[in-house]
Amino acid sequence: MSENGFDPTIVAFVCNWCTYTAADLAGTARMVQSPNVRLVRMMCTGMVDPKYIIKSLLSGADGVLISGCHPGDCHYINGNYKARRRVKLLKEILGRFGIDERRVKLTWVGASEGNEFAETVNHLVEEIRELGPGEAAGMQVV
Repeated sequence: MSENGFDPTIVAFVCNWCTYTAADLAGTARMVQSPNVRLVRMMCTGMVDPKYIIKSLLSGADGVLISGCHPGDCHYINGNYKARRRVKLLKEILGRFGIDERRVKLTWVGASEGNEFAETVNHLVEEIRELGPGEAAGMQVV
């Protein structure tokens, strides 16, 4: 927990084939990582609909991580490219709703990169901690 008492909650949509496996590796290798992240295992990052991200932020998440296979290594051929396009478009409109685009992060973490997963999670938690609580929590959607 930080000096100001704020401990962020991060929702992470992770690819079953790469990032989820890396998260498992980080855990079994007992790598130091923040407990602030809640994993949502998806078969592919290409399945992450922007409404899932928005719903997470509106429901109280302070940040969202989308992480999958490196480009060119997708189990479903082009799912990570689809995710990259969707996140880029979503980040362009988040500001219109008063949500800082830095609260949404897209990364590529391969199955054997447990250390990379732990570093990504720890770095994101610190970034979100600096931003403070999410602006969108409790907003009414009409």
